Amino acid sequence: MLKQTTQQKLVQRLSPLQIQTIKLLELPTLELEQKIKKEIEENPVLDEGPAEDSEPIDDSDQEERKDVSLSDFQTDDPTPSYKLYVNNQGKDLKPEYNTFSVRESFQQSLQQQLGYCELSDNDLKIAQFIVGMLDDDGYLRRDIDSLCDDLSFRLNIETTPSDVERILKVIQGFEPCGVGARNLQECLVIQMESHSDCQAKADALAILRTYFDEFTKKHYQKIMAKAGMSERRLKEAIAEIVKLNPRPGGQIDDSYSEEAQQVVPDFLLENDNGNLIMTMPKFNVPELRVNKRYADMLVKSAGNSTREGKEAASFVKQKLDSAKWFIEAIKQRQNTLQNTMNAIIDFQHDYFMEGDETKLRPMVLKNIAEKTGLDISTISRVVNCKYIQTQFGIFPLKYFFSEGLLNESGDEVSTREIKNILAKSINEEDKRNPLTDEELVAVLNEKGYRVARRTVAKYREQLNIPIARLRHEL
Repeated sequence: MLKQTTQQKLVQRLSPLQIQTIKLLELPTLELEQKIKKEIEENPVLDEGPAEDSEPIDDSDQEERKDVSLSDFQTDDPTPSYKLYVNNQGKDLKPEYNTFSVRESFQQSLQQQLGYCELSDNDLKIAQFIVGMLDDDGYLRRDIDSLCDDLSFRLNIETTPSDVERILKVIQGFEPCGVGARNLQECLVIQMESHSDCQAKADALAILRTYFDEFTKKHYQKIMAKAGMSERRLKEAIAEIVKLNPRPGGQIDDSYSEEAQQVVPDFLLENDNGNLIMTMPKFNVPELRVNKRYADMLVKSAGNSTREGKEAASFVKQKLDSAKWFIEAIKQRQNTLQNTMNAIIDFQHDYFMEGDETKLRPMVLKNIAEKTGLDISTISRVVNCKYIQTQFGIFPLKYFFSEGLLNESGDEVSTREIKNILAKSINEEDKRNPLTDEELVAVLNEKGYRVARRTVAKYREQLNIPIARLRHEL
């Protein structure tokens, strides 16, 4: 049985401006430039440049056009003309010219070396396929049987595992040495085999071929006992092994697949005789304005009652609204970023004055949210992928956030300070007898930091420092 009921619901809906602002907040400077360029291309109403008409107009028509603005339109939300223009240029305009050079790629280098090999047409196709299967580090991650199946299905080439293995050996003789290996062990063995014959080479090959598992776990006593090797010979062999390259493909600069990203600071902080001055250089971010020619079109179309006139007016109004929201979102983004950065500078004032990490106060997103009156999620979006340039270097904003712990005297200290002491203690330890986590706890306790062993283990892992056994050296 169907029944009608009345129900009240409280639903929060975001306006187009709010959605636009949220999306723009997360973008770093370089991505913001691309976003603005794309918006200008897609919206003919949006223009870049000073706030004036984009092209010369007749004197007879100038008086009619100069006062055109969105406030002339019969809309429910008249918008003042000052909201239709935004100046994104910081006082320190520094145009950046991004230059790059295209070098020979990793794949191109191997394909070129294939050209010097005397291979049949069938073998050459197999070799080219194998080269194409290598990853960026130069490794072949597919097993031989799978390669045979791929060659059969993709290239209609019937082959045997022994033939694929034979051609793979040819590729493993290419430069850089170690390319085409199927795992780290094989990669190091290939490189070591190319070295001149000596006792250290023989011992190194024995370690890599027979005692590789013990070597990776640094069970040096087991290696010496099983191989009948003295400590001096083991040291010399290890010295040869550590010279090898575990990523042979990484030593060739592949400009086509390079993932390195240029960092452009979103904020610039200067210390002017003890006064911290923060600016927001915009580099290539253009000024934005509404093209008044299209605004004029809307005014003229408003009096046209034909279907085409109404459609034209609807289209232009839609684009004008979109341009208005985008310009306002850019302005709100600037204001939000500026307020957030000023709050961070104020909170970490002592650090920005001296650059001493020990001056960093414990700070979480909630602290800045309370100072700015913004939501924590907004602060998180502002901090994400943003950088500030200071006299001490360029830092991501996340660098200044850390939790706090109480020291022995009851003062709250940043966890970053504890991590620095932890890293320094490990760097200064005796590598023949590295400090365990329990011993590191004792070191920190002596310095007045009361931490548990699991906390030390967590900070050590965050610093990418292995356990004591893996830090052991002869």
